[in-house]
Amino acid sequence: MQTLPLRLNPGQDLRAALEAAVRSHHCRAAFVLCGIGSLSEARLRLAGADQPLGLSGDSEILSLCGSVAVNETDSGLHSSSHLHMALATASGEVLGGHVAPGCLVRTTAEVLLALLPEWTLTREPDALTGYDELVVRVRAA
Repeated sequence: MQTLPLRLNPGQDLRAALEAAVRSHHCRAAFVLCGIGSLSEARLRLAGADQPLGLSGDSEILSLCGSVAVNETDSGLHSSSHLHMALATASGEVLGGHVAPGCLVRTTAEVLLALLPEWTLTREPDALTGYDELVVRVRAA
């Protein structure tokens, strides 16, 4: 395991930037050890919801964690990242859920990744849960 501290800049899409950082280190798998920062736009899929909730305006990332996965398929690179985040709005309301694309950094996001270059992470159907769940494999040489 190799750690990678990151500082994301204003306007960057949080999820896309983390996936790009993993790819740029020739890696396919990582875990977010911790993350804090601020957002100007947030998109969270709340528990049991089909679509993400969009939040406009300033918010603070209180906690960010999860897995970052980038895999090659016949049609190119595909991500199957699974990130969760707790946010505080400007009024102090706290919300949490799955990080969807479209979370835009306001002033900064500080994230510590654990890169796992010898592993791949995918999401595959699980008969027990009915959802695509994490599958961990040793990366082919």
